[in-house]
Amino acid sequence: MVDLFVDRVLVENNWEQDELNTDREIVGILENRIMMLFFASAKCGKCQEFVPVLNDFFKRLKDPAYIEYPKLLALIYISLDQSEKQQERFLKELHKKVLFLAFEDPYRKELQALFKVKDVPTVVVLRPDASILSQNAVQDICHFGSSCFRDWQESAELIERSFMLNEEFDNLNLRSATDPVRRLKYKTEDDKRKKKWWKLWGNGNRGKDEEEEKYGTCDT
Repeated sequence: MVDLFVDRVLVENNWEQDELNTDREIVGILENRIMMLFFASAKCGKCQEFVPVLNDFFKRLKDPAYIEYPKLLALIYISLDQSEKQQERFLKELHKKVLFLAFEDPYRKELQALFKVKDVPTVVVLRPDASILSQNAVQDICHFGSSCFRDWQESAELIERSFMLNEEFDNLNLRSATDPVRRLKYKTEDDKRKKKWWKLWGNGNRGKDEEEEKYGTCDT
């Protein structure tokens, strides 16, 4: 999937419109992720109606406020607008973490042809290996919301590195997101220190109990 955008310039939809223009940056943000290619146009009424739904979907999967959801995805807007002003107007309505191709990049049209996109809005969902999970997920997103991502995640055999309670804190086995990793529980540093303190306290008391049992106790 990363290969689709290597040697390309992706732009972040923020106030500065930062450019990701090196292979390292592209790989860092796209590797081991499900990719959603959002084909749309500012002149399309259905696209305008779909944007708030897509923004909510993406927000629930990406933002820290919704950390209970998986975050293994990237959303890229592929503009089919007729002018750069149209594209800029549409981008103002989209989530600030969405990536996009510059209007002057002809690769937009190549992607449209590659994925045989004829109607908008279209959301093509890809596995990390660039194989297609959904040719157009617009209806799924509208009907099922962020829960449909779980089906994509299972189909892509993509496992998020997560932390769960009552597991050992030390020696975390954190491999890549595509490895069949053991699901681990989160413990804070305070929990870790408390665990060690109780272990020391317990060992100390256990030694004391053994001495009392061996030599008896002294009554005063």
